[in-house]
Amino acid sequence: MRWSKALIPTHKEDPSDAETTSHKLMIRAGLMRKLTSGIYNYLPLGWRAIRKVEEIVREEMDRAGAQELHMPVVSPAELWKETGRWGILGGELWRVRDRHGRDFALGPTHEEVVTDIVRNEVRSYRELPLNLYQIQTKFRDEVRPRFGVVRAREFMMKDAYSFHRDDESLDETYRAMCDAYTRIFDRCSLTYRPVEAATGSIGGSHSHEFMVLSDTGESEVIVCDCGYAATDERAEGTVPAVGTDEEPADMETVDTPDMRTIEEVSEFLGVEPWRLVKTIIYEVDGRPVAVLVRGDREINEAKLSTALGADVVEAASPEVIAKVTGAPVGFAGPVGLEGVEIIADHTVEPLRNIVVGGNKADVHMRNVNPGRDFTASSFHDIVLINKGDGCPKCGRALSSFRGIEVSQAFKLGTKYSDSMKATFLDEDGVAKPFIMGCYGLGVTRTVAAVIEQHNDENGIAWPRAVAPFTVQVLAVNVRSDEVREVAERIYEELLERGVEVLYDDRNASPGTKFKDADLVGMPLRITVGERGLKKGIVEAKVRATGEQTEIPLDGAADAIERAIETLP
Repeated sequence: MRWSKALIPTHKEDPSDAETTSHKLMIRAGLMRKLTSGIYNYLPLGWRAIRKVEEIVREEMDRAGAQELHMPVVSPAELWKETGRWGILGGELWRVRDRHGRDFALGPTHEEVVTDIVRNEVRSYRELPLNLYQIQTKFRDEVRPRFGVVRAREFMMKDAYSFHRDDESLDETYRAMCDAYTRIFDRCSLTYRPVEAATGSIGGSHSHEFMVLSDTGESEVIVCDCGYAATDERAEGTVPAVGTDEEPADMETVDTPDMRTIEEVSEFLGVEPWRLVKTIIYEVDGRPVAVLVRGDREINEAKLSTALGADVVEAASPEVIAKVTGAPVGFAGPVGLEGVEIIADHTVEPLRNIVVGGNKADVHMRNVNPGRDFTASSFHDIVLINKGDGCPKCGRALSSFRGIEVSQAFKLGTKYSDSMKATFLDEDGVAKPFIMGCYGLGVTRTVAAVIEQHNDENGIAWPRAVAPFTVQVLAVNVRSDEVREVAERIYEELLERGVEVLYDDRNASPGTKFKDADLVGMPLRITVGERGLKKGIVEAKVRATGEQTEIPLDGAADAIERAIETLP
């Protein structure tokens, strides 16, 4: 491709709304442009990188025994209602209505659609296992799109779905798909880690996410030197014990004027934050539930959902809080709370003489004791695990890192086949539900993750496997007949050999060309300039390492091909 004929609109400055390195560089290097919030146009360089990742994914999916198909983006509401997800997914599910008033969804994922295909087409255990995948545009109406394509409302994803007769068969495919993900991310030159993960709205019994290490990643991963690793939503651990063996004191009411936060109340009353117990009102599948947790900890909503066996768990609105407690936000407490279930984290049970909200504006209660002054219906592990907590496997202190989730695998079991009545006949002629797995991989997210890990202060440094072009030929001064002729010859010879080449033939200043070359970051740059030609050479520079070598003009194309083979 000749740069003079290409659409590569580079920018010198970072976009004002970009928070992460990948978002900034994808805009500055002309890979994409924002159309509206969370939705992007992919320009030629960006689309080439996306296609490179797609092909790697496709090759490894095929190698793992999956079969590619294509399902519609739009699916009827009836399928989503069969599984209950029409209501469960809430505003994230992008809903549309046709001219006849019928409801449809823009697919964020395709469990319902693929299950409908299989229940209509697969009859016998002899046809199992079956693994189907597609690479397709997805839609999720994110409340707050951010980080460019890392959390967008429209994005490219590979989604695969497997169908089995038993758990052993599912386990085998699950391992094969995780192995395929390992090969994909290795080929993309990513540093990553598979970790245990929460199943979320997809459901199922078991899940792993592949996290690409990134300081700007939106996810936190809890890890231990013993090998334990899990997302903060899924992580388990030992929370350091606090409290005393003091005797219960008399409960009393104290005025706390306009003090709603843990920090404000603990400082005002002169007590440690752990001695305060927060009462958070949630709406759980449409009913209010009061959830108690120590003031120095945060509620893990994924664990809370599991503990309650709930599909939808969301913080209650101020109106619901006022109706349940009689108090504004910040003053809820468990004492005298009626008509609502109270559950608590297990670290609350042994506490003595705690401080809680008084269910009245500007009022708290101190010297409250669980069991004496209020009763929780049950105690659970429902807090987020932090670094420094004890590892659930070895007991050592946990640490953490930030990462970008690029893929996730789920063991779905019969969640979808039961609700959709999708069955096969076993060898005895008995109808049984399919046991399912699903496996998602963010294609556009993977491109962003590559950029997060492969960049420097000058721009992107693409790994060879996913670079839009392998080589950039840069003619320093195209007004020089000799420079232009040599650059053209090398460009044409490389194209004839099947090398992907971006040729900067613009009539622009050398400084502009070199800055743009570093910004767009093709793995190998070949510079053709008058000084080099006087010596009978062109200059080669590896973008990732900065290593520079001189290549003789005689046999330059052969030498460049050899250099390509050594690229990272």
